[in-house]
Amino acid sequence: MTIAERHKLILEKLDQEGYVSVSELSKSMKVTMVTVRKDLKILEDKGLLYRTHGSATPVPPYVNDRSVNEKQLEKVDEKKRIAQKAAEMILQDDAIIIGSGTTVVAFAQVIPKNLRLTVLTAAMNVTMSLIDLPEVEVVQLGGVVRKSSSSVVGYYAENMMKQFSCSKLFLGADGISMDHGLSTSNMMEAHLNAQMIKSVQKTIVLADSSKFERKGFGKICDIEDIDEVITDKGTPSHFIKKLEEKGITVTIV
Repeated sequence: MTIAERHKLILEKLDQEGYVSVSELSKSMKVTMVTVRKDLKILEDKGLLYRTHGSATPVPPYVNDRSVNEKQLEKVDEKKRIAQKAAEMILQDDAIIIGSGTTVVAFAQVIPKNLRLTVLTAAMNVTMSLIDLPEVEVVQLGGVVRKSSSSVVGYYAENMMKQFSCSKLFLGADGISMDHGLSTSNMMEAHLNAQMIKSVQKTIVLADSSKFERKGFGKICDIEDIDEVITDKGTPSHFIKKLEEKGITVTIV
């Protein structure tokens, strides 16, 4: 197989699956992993892919901090479907934690009005989505306001979080990868989210397909620390398989 043929195969596989593995390419093309890494570097230098540890993706693996107003315009239908499915998991008299981000705000907006519920959150836009529901008691964490996510972070929010115990956490993320786990673009928000995980029996991640194979600056937790993922049909099948192999329930909507 010539170098041109290898490059064509790599790009086709990347287009079809959204991901390529160095070891799998080595086997399928019958070349050494050193050769595959050289091929990937050439393609990366041309701006055709992005290399990560032992693999490559068609999108940049690292995410930047962006305003919630910008992110709420992306994957709107997918977020609505994820939100509706997540709302089905709430029980009467539940005490839950809702994280921050556009997908969890969509979730807060579809919580049934007839449910008696206690909701603990750091996100002010989540609180405002629930403020008119007569059966929902909202506990708003306090702290430093992070304007880009309309949520609070910092010592006071983390210390307050330690005083509570809830059944479920509905958590958003900027990035989800097998080697870096769950992450967000802000270190202080990552610390608070990690504390939330310690305060619940079950962690449910609400994430559209654009969040997979990506990494944010602040690590929240390892993949093994979550229990369930609700995502859309665009999430790579190989990633779903890896999650399920780790005992994580994956729901596709």
